Amino acid sequence: MKKIFFILFLQIIAFFITKGQVVNTATIDTTDVTLKGKLSVGAYIDTYFGYDYNQPPKNNHPYGVSSFRHNEFNINLAFIDVKYASSRVRARFVPGFGTYMNANYAAEPATLRNIVEASIGVRLFKDKQIWLDAGVIGSPFTNESAISKDHLMYTRSFAAEYVPYYLTGVKLSFVLSNQLNFYTYVLNGWQNIQETNEGKAIATQLEYRPTSKLLLNWNTYVGSEKTDSTNTNRMRYFSDIYLIYNPEGKFSATACAYIGLQERTFANRTNENALWGQVNVIGKYKFTPILALSGRLEYFYDKDAIMITSVVPTTPNGFRGGSASLCFNIQLLDNVLFRIEHRSFFTQDKMYLKGNGEAVNSCQWTVANMTAWF
Repeated sequence: MKKIFFILFLQIIAFFITKGQVVNTATIDTTDVTLKGKLSVGAYIDTYFGYDYNQPPKNNHPYGVSSFRHNEFNINLAFIDVKYASSRVRARFVPGFGTYMNANYAAEPATLRNIVEASIGVRLFKDKQIWLDAGVIGSPFTNESAISKDHLMYTRSFAAEYVPYYLTGVKLSFVLSNQLNFYTYVLNGWQNIQETNEGKAIATQLEYRPTSKLLLNWNTYVGSEKTDSTNTNRMRYFSDIYLIYNPEGKFSATACAYIGLQERTFANRTNENALWGQVNVIGKYKFTPILALSGRLEYFYDKDAIMITSVVPTTPNGFRGGSASLCFNIQLLDNVLFRIEHRSFFTQDKMYLKGNGEAVNSCQWTVANMTAWF
């Protein structure tokens, strides 16, 4: 049976072989820019109105950092993107603002809470594509970044919300061939600019483009996650794999799966290994160059509450559930996108709160969005 599935996989890959490359939209490096000599400048604004039918306390839709405010018009993410590039040096500075920044950078010191990216890169050899970048850099984990315009759905999946959106450290890049790129990272930790312990983490990324329409990506992470606030944590191990198919075509799709293991030691010296993981599949169909419909199915498992802390104090277990979504996309202009998405959440235990304090195991959420980039 395994042999049959392996042969079928190879046949599917071979079927889509053409020329060219797929952009890896897990990074934030796809915003258009205006060249000023070796300097380029761009901007991005993501506005939204969200409505959670549970009418949650404090108007916060739970379990996410992207576009999470209920019943208000707001800015999810707005930034200025300044880049410098020459044959041997590159640099990038991206200050950001919005509710995404408020939620995702809440643990950082005040002067660091508005840095989407700030990095400097040097090409180490004149005749080789080997780059060393240092600073606050984009994360390679999962098939989604914080930049909604690059993705098939407006909202971010659980997958992206519970891995780092940004990393701090150094990144070494190798172009191995026209189809294969390899990156290795030495980092402060899982997602932090200011260091939270004495250890450093290591991550790797492997990109493979067998065709012009297909990207396969594999990431790994190893590092200590012991901090003052999570002093039971020890080593964290994580790996994800995702694919991106035909992102500019009439039909496009992406899928991601990952698993993490957190080592923990408690006061009675007992050790415990806690697992969490997820899987998601997203597809999009363009009816015309202007109109498209996309959908997502996902499931997230975190029984030991490593990633997701319940907003319901009486919930006995961690998060076990997912969502199903539909998103209507209208490309108003080349650089303006309007979207309406409805997302239905479900959990095995009662993980959602209504405004009256009642705990339930489902949630309905509708978000309207307009995004522009220039």
